[in-house]
Amino acid sequence: MTRIRIFVLLGTSIVAAGCGGGSMSTTATTGNPPPGSVSVTVSNTSKGSFAVAMSTSFQPAEWDYKFFANFPSATSLLNNLLPQHIRLQPVSQGVPQKLDQSWDFTMLNAILDPVISVADNSPELQLATAPAWMDATDGSLLPAHFSDFAAYTADMVAYYNTSAGFQDTSGMTHVHLPLTPITYWGIFNEPNFNNIDPTQYTLLYNMTVPAMHSADPTIKFAAVELGDYQGLAQTYLPPFVNGVSAQVDVLATHFYSTCNEIDSDSKLFATIPGFVSEVNTIYSLLRTNPMLTNIPVWVTENNVNADFDKGGGISACNGNTFVTDLRGSSAFFAAWRPYVFSQLGKAGVKALYHWAFEGDKQYGEFNDSTGSVQLSYWVDYYLARMFPSTAGSNLLDFTSADTSDIEVLPVRNADGSVVVMIANYGVATSSDNNGKGVARTVSLDVAALGSFKTASLLVIDANTNASAGPTPMAVTPTSPFTISLGGYGVAFLKLQP
Repeated sequence: MTRIRIFVLLGTSIVAAGCGGGSMSTTATTGNPPPGSVSVTVSNTSKGSFAVAMSTSFQPAEWDYKFFANFPSATSLLNNLLPQHIRLQPVSQGVPQKLDQSWDFTMLNAILDPVISVADNSPELQLATAPAWMDATDGSLLPAHFSDFAAYTADMVAYYNTSAGFQDTSGMTHVHLPLTPITYWGIFNEPNFNNIDPTQYTLLYNMTVPAMHSADPTIKFAAVELGDYQGLAQTYLPPFVNGVSAQVDVLATHFYSTCNEIDSDSKLFATIPGFVSEVNTIYSLLRTNPMLTNIPVWVTENNVNADFDKGGGISACNGNTFVTDLRGSSAFFAAWRPYVFSQLGKAGVKALYHWAFEGDKQYGEFNDSTGSVQLSYWVDYYLARMFPSTAGSNLLDFTSADTSDIEVLPVRNADGSVVVMIANYGVATSSDNNGKGVARTVSLDVAALGSFKTASLLVIDANTNASAGPTPMAVTPTSPFTISLGGYGVAFLKLQP
């Protein structure tokens, strides 16, 4: 998205105090389930590997480049998310080559330098837009400047990845010191929304990748970065899949559930099967080209609502007054994102990125108005920890009496631990918009998995203190467990051998 701004005791119910003093309405018990509960049984049968890397994003520009200067403690918060290949998308004045073709990396490096110092020290630099001098009056890259864009991207690689850097037209040398090579690079952003048809994008990609490789042949590429919705891949991707000749390491796409704040909770949850369908389509298309058969799909942008204020308080999506969609940081998100994570992971997606780390109540994991993390932060924090993306994790088979509004994700991790995630996305009424959800109870049978020494339960819901985060509860590792969620939310049961 380019936006311009823009101790459970046997048979006993427990209510545990959170770290910030709030209470969790969720209960976990062992013994006989209450009447009317949903029965879920996890088997010891592997359904294949499960590995989804969690990550997040920044958009270096004039409106946010001072973020780390204003919030220096944010680097440790960012690092604690365990994000992999954090995505940087410079736009507007964050693009280092200016209208007069001079260069200024100040805004981009103000974000990039702190980011590259944390987590895996390996961000993805997505060259989302061209320098303004290459664009038409509507801001779209002119095909006549495709070769200029390729030359610009090669200079970018030389600047970050080589000790010699590059010389601009005035003879000035630009090099990033200390040297901080960047491995992953994204080629343009949402071409389908930026007036580049698939044939043109294929041409642009085939020109750009060799130019960048001339500066550093070891780098890797995230292709397309599609602004996606159900059915688009089938129409946009075939020309690229059939015509690409340059190296592709990742096929990247973006998913949002709405661009309209008035859409109901039910409507937003109903988009998630469409995400899965689109991923399946992408993989089927990739398999038609032997060069692309083993290319993974990354979802490099994901959030509830893609809308933003385009200026003057007007919605970029519907032309009405822009309204912040609070579902990006409410209990709704604690059901929605785990549901997305589970479904996309089961479909083979290898990375899921939050848009974006810094922002408001619609977008941010960290709220730059309050200077604190939001509920969305803790959802992503625990998804990364409960389901590490290292090799050796396996999805376990299960049966459920009701899959209409309960998402179940059972995974045996490489260390032998088992995590069963239960996400409750049951909607109380069809007209709810950022509603509370409906209470659901799950009787979880894990007896087939054998015995465990310890177990813990962690819940994120409307009662979670967003600043302090949730608190795990020690539970007795005896099956079955009864897990009750009072509304939208997610529960993680972790069993340790």
